[in-house]
Parts: sequence; C-alpha cells; structure tokens
Amino acid sequence: MGEAAVTPPSAEALNLRLCHCCQLACSLEQPHRVCPRCGTTLHDRKPNAIPRTWALMLAALVLYLPANILPIMHTSTLYGESSTTILGSVVTLWQGGAWDIALIIFIASVGVPVTKFLVLGLLLVTVQRGSVRSRRERTVLYRALELIGYWSMLDVFVAALLASLVQFGVLGAIEPRLGILFFGLVVVLTMLATLSFDPRLIWDTEPRNE
Repeated sequence: MGEAAVTPPSAEALNLRLCHCCQLACSLEQPHRVCPRCGTTLHDRKPNAIPRTWALMLAALVLYLPANILPIMHTSTLYGESSTTILGSVVTLWQGGAWDIALIIFIASVGVPVTKFLVLGLLLVTVQRGSVRSRRERTVLYRALELIGYWSMLDVFVAALLASLVQFGVLGAIEPRLGILFFGLVVVLTMLATLSFDPRLIWDTEPRNE
C-alpha cells in the first residue's frame, strides 16, 4: 500500500502572512505586524475584500452600458458626418470585409469585459455562500482573470487604433466622443475589482467576518 499523502502545514500554522504589496512571506513576530521589506500592514485576508470588489464591479457594470451605447468617435468627411459606437464599428468592419479587425474589437470590447463580470460574480457569490465545491477550478478561474487583466488596456488601445484607421487627413477629421471615456473607466474599475478580491477566501470553509 502506498504512503498516505501528507498535507503541508498552512501559513497560519507556520505563523506566516503574505504581504499584499511585495508578496513577501512575513513572520507575524514582526513588530506591529508590518512587512519588513515594504512596510505594508499585514492582514490575514484583504480588508473588506468582498464589499470592495462588489462595489467596483457594479460600478464598472453600470458604466459599461453607456460605454456601448454612446458613440466613441465622430467622423467628418466630404460626404457628411457620422458617429460610431463600439458595436457599430464591429458591424461596419465585418460588413466591409475586415473580419479580423472586427473580431479583435469584439473580443476586446465585449468578450473580455463580460468574462470579467461573470467570473467575478461567480467568485463573489460562491465565497459569500461558503461553497466548498470546485475550489481548485475557481482558483484557476481567478488566475486566468488576473492574466486577462494584464491585457485589459488592449480594449482602449483597440479603440484608439480604430480611430487612427479612419483618419483622412485634409479630407476629413475624427474626434473622440464620450463613449471611449466610459469604456476606459470600465477597464480601470474591472482591473481594480480583480485586484481587490482575495482568492484565499475561496479556501475558507466559511465566509470570514471582515
């Protein structure tokens, strides 16, 4: 018979805490429970992680509606003027045969934000309910969300790229509109919401009283 698997000791059993700022494993014997490297106060869990993440995510969700409804740019040419939304740009590019650019814009402006909302919502609800199911899978989801977060500014970059593609020099002009501002705020808020969530809460058997 094989040997029984040995469960490694937890950080709590070793009297250690991870610094949220510089990721240093710190002993709680440090004076005033601060990180010896960067001076950040040490916490068992990120303070108010759940309500802060909910607030940031809901704010981003509210701003996501005008980001898609309001025009992101206004184009003036010899043939007239027009205002374009993000989804309108996707449809126009697809109908014009530029399906590759349309697909990139759709993924960056719709796929990525919606994925963030769904994954964060799932993590928050399951943590608050104290769910013990699929903890490893939910942790992988959060790590994937962090990875996506590194490319979040691609959304704004794609919108800027789209604007540059329709510059006509002396034959026309293009101006940014309010929609791109809302979209930028959505990107920033979803990034902050991801950083505010504490994935260690997934492994708590019960929601902590923060």
